[in-house]
Amino acid sequence: MLESTHAGRQPRLSSELGKAILAGSSKPFDRRSRLFFSNRLFRYLCIAAASFVCLILFLILLLMFRTGVLTFSHISFADFFFSTEWNPENEQYGALIFIFGTFALTALTLLICVPISLIIAVFLSVFVPPWLKNMLRPVLDLLVGIPSVVYGYLGLTVLIPLIRNVTGSGMGDGLLAAALVLTIMVLPTVSRISDDAISAVPAKFSDASYALGATRFQTVWKVLLPSAKSGIMYAVILGMARAVGETMAVVMVIGNTPQLADSLLKPTSVLTSNIVMQISNVPFDSTWNYALYLMGFLLLVISLLMIVAIRWLQRKGAQA
Repeated sequence: MLESTHAGRQPRLSSELGKAILAGSSKPFDRRSRLFFSNRLFRYLCIAAASFVCLILFLILLLMFRTGVLTFSHISFADFFFSTEWNPENEQYGALIFIFGTFALTALTLLICVPISLIIAVFLSVFVPPWLKNMLRPVLDLLVGIPSVVYGYLGLTVLIPLIRNVTGSGMGDGLLAAALVLTIMVLPTVSRISDDAISAVPAKFSDASYALGATRFQTVWKVLLPSAKSGIMYAVILGMARAVGETMAVVMVIGNTPQLADSLLKPTSVLTSNIVMQISNVPFDSTWNYALYLMGFLLLVISLLMIVAIRWLQRKGAQA
């Protein structure tokens, strides 16, 4: 009797034990499968998001190029890029004025901005005590976030009258006013990134320089700045990209006149200001509109080239 009872329990216990083992082993399997599925889903979502961004960029470039290239069905390539005559009412669409103004304004901005930014960056990273550094860095970060229209309005109401009084000219707007406004706008970005680049230089470089008897100025000039060169170039190109693409502040202080600037106080125009000033009055299916689209395409190409240069410098700095 006992043997039969024991024999009846044994298969029941073994079956319950098997179910428990199967249940216990299935839980890790379910967890692994859910983790695998979530990782795969996240990967596909990232690929889809990156593909969507690339598609949008490609469509924008395609739209700007296909519309802008229609300009050459009415005027020649040389007339657009090498002519200084911009008079849409007479079918004259020479963009050399705006291309030259864009590069002249960017060069003048960097000529003023880069030395001041490097002085500020060296001052923050080398000469300032930590408590003052922690106070000044947030101020630079705050200046980056100020809207460009605020800078433009201050340039229009404060800077231009000041230039008139100092120079005695009748009109203070032009390349100088626009370059000064852009310098104030770009200065925090270039200074902050250059400061980070100099601060990232290992302390053993400075210690070795001081151990060899170098002064602080020699250490900064011969050790810190060359070691942070890629980061400083990254900051300069990033600032240049912002200067090239800036619109509102430039429109308010440059004068918006389609003429070559043979002096810093002569009103002129750049690609961005010409587009924003004329786009509202242009018939859609016209050579005038096509020419403005081509100018926008040129701005996109310039910006993309600068982004490529930034990525190349980042990769070069990581390899170094």
